[in-house]
Amino acid sequence: MRYIGSTFCLVMLWLVFALPARASVANAPGANLEVSLITYGPGETYWERFGHDAIELRDSASGETINFNYGVFDFDEKNFFLNFARGRMHYLMDAAPSNLDQSYYVEAGRSVTRQTLALTAEQASALRDFLLWNLRPENAGYNYDYYADNCTTRVRDALDKALSGVLKTQLVARAGGMTFRQQTARLMSAQPWLMLLMDLGLGPYADQPLSAWQESFLPEVLQVQLREVRIDNGHGGLQPLVQSEQLVSANRLDVPPATAPDLRLPLALAGLLLAALTAASRRWWPTGYALLGTLYLFSAGIIGLVLLALWTLTTHHSAWANANLLLFNPLAFLLLPTLWRSRRGFAASRFMDGVIALQLLAILIAVLLHLLPDSVQQNQPWLLFALQCWLALAWSLRRNR
Repeated sequence: MRYIGSTFCLVMLWLVFALPARASVANAPGANLEVSLITYGPGETYWERFGHDAIELRDSASGETINFNYGVFDFDEKNFFLNFARGRMHYLMDAAPSNLDQSYYVEAGRSVTRQTLALTAEQASALRDFLLWNLRPENAGYNYDYYADNCTTRVRDALDKALSGVLKTQLVARAGGMTFRQQTARLMSAQPWLMLLMDLGLGPYADQPLSAWQESFLPEVLQVQLREVRIDNGHGGLQPLVQSEQLVSANRLDVPPATAPDLRLPLALAGLLLAALTAASRRWWPTGYALLGTLYLFSAGIIGLVLLALWTLTTHHSAWANANLLLFNPLAFLLLPTLWRSRRGFAASRFMDGVIALQLLAILIAVLLHLLPDSVQQNQPWLLFALQCWLALAWSLRRNR
């Protein structure tokens, strides 16, 4: 995906909308069209971490080459950040000469790979016509979804449409290698705090087993999967969809790890440290204990409000029904006054005892839900972190009872 200013975006849309009248790619017979998938490696900015791709059409007669991609968004759009928070992200399709489009990624140090595809003349012509139709101003926009409808799934679906569903049929039959959560953590691991926040906010949707078709929401996964696709060769046999693969420009940035980081031990240790500090400061430094407890309770309450809002007020379905709400929720706010009184030796009231018991019950339910055979959400790291912290706080708040 790539940011583009509103004025430039409109100019590019107008230029490519006028393409049929001026560009040979738009008028070339299907036999002259060479179709390739261009895959760009991950970038350094957080919105570039997932990579990007485009469909390249080349007219073999004139040599003209155009890239079509679905990854344009505009920070200058009215209410952009509000729409982003609500899960209503508006993206656009774009087209540009291949050398202009690819030079941006080469200069940024991101890898560029071209896979030439074995489409027939009829398939290439149908793909070109669909892309030009999709490029019209009234058709170019769409509502972006990180996992289900993004710049890569749009490219994948356009290719599948041209191939009459062959691509989907073969990829649905294969198991994916990772879940949405694992792929997200892997690609965001270079920015640990953002990775942790995203992992905390993902619900059970992100942990469902994926087919290769679903996992092809990522450019690099689609690139790999296309190598295994076989199509009719027109003579009763099968041939590879990918005719050739060329590394146009090598990557000059840090490469994401091949697997997702295991967050269980780091968060378990962090929870143990926080619990130990809470217990120790309760005895030796009451003010420090109150400050430490306030930081945890306030953070837990804020996190709970955000998780609740993501579930009830947005279309971010990957965040719905998040079991982490049992670990971090607004109940934490109620305990703040009791926390500060406890540093002076005052016991929690009966009502606060009930709040503490309710929170411990929520923790127990979260643990039991995770142990159920049909449990989907993989939130073990946050269970290991929160369980220790809440037990230490419950003990310290009831110590004077």
